[in-house]
Amino acid sequence: MATFALIHGGGSTAWDWHLVAPLLEQAGHDVVAVDRPIEDENALLEDHVAAVTTAVGSREQVIVVGHSLGGITAPLAAAALHADGLVYLSGMIPLPGETFGDWWTNTGHDRENVSDDPTVSFFTGVPDDLARAARAHERDQQGKWMSRPWPAERHPSIPTCAILCRDDRFFPAAFMARQIRDRLGIEPVDIPGGHYAVLSEPAAVAGALIDFARDIR
Repeated sequence: MATFALIHGGGSTAWDWHLVAPLLEQAGHDVVAVDRPIEDENALLEDHVAAVTTAVGSREQVIVVGHSLGGITAPLAAAALHADGLVYLSGMIPLPGETFGDWWTNTGHDRENVSDDPTVSFFTGVPDDLARAARAHERDQQGKWMSRPWPAERHPSIPTCAILCRDDRFFPAAFMARQIRDRLGIEPVDIPGGHYAVLSEPAAVAGALIDFARDIR
C-alpha cells in the first residue's frame, strides 16, 4: 500500500482530487490531498513543502504527485519526505535556479498556441457541472516564491513518472513529451484527457498512479 500525497495546480485546491482519491483508496492506498498556501503573498516554496509534509505526517511509502503548477513543489516535497516515488501529472518540471517566470520561455511554452479561453485551455472534456464547481473553488495564486529561483540543486534520485494528457490544450502533448524527455530523461506515460484530467478522466489518472505504485513496489 502506498500513500499518495496529491498536490493541486495553480489557483486551485485539494478539491481537484475528489474524484481520483476514492479510486486510489478502493485500490488499497492511502491518500492525502493537500491545500497549498497559494493565497499567502509572502509564501516561499518552503512553506508549500511544509504544508505537504505536515499533512502527510508519519505515513510511509509515500508517492508525491504534482499536478500542473504543483510540479514545482512536488520534487521538493518528495525530497523532504524521503518519498518512494514522484509523479508529474501535466506538471511543470523545474530546473535548479529557474524562476517561475523563466520556465515559460525556457521550455518554449511561450511559443505554443494556447487559447485564452479557460473552457478550452483548462476544461477540455470536463462536464459542465464539474467545470463550474472547479471555477467556484478557484483561489488567487501568489507568493514570493514565484520570483525566486527554484531552490534545489537537483531532482530527487527516486523512481519518477511523468504523465501527459493527450487532449491537453494548455500543456499540449508534444510540448509535454519534449519537456519530460529533456528535463527528466524519461519517457512520458500517455493517458486520455485534457489539462484537468483529474475531473474529466479520473479513472485514467488513478490507473496510471496505481500502475506506478505497483511498478516501484
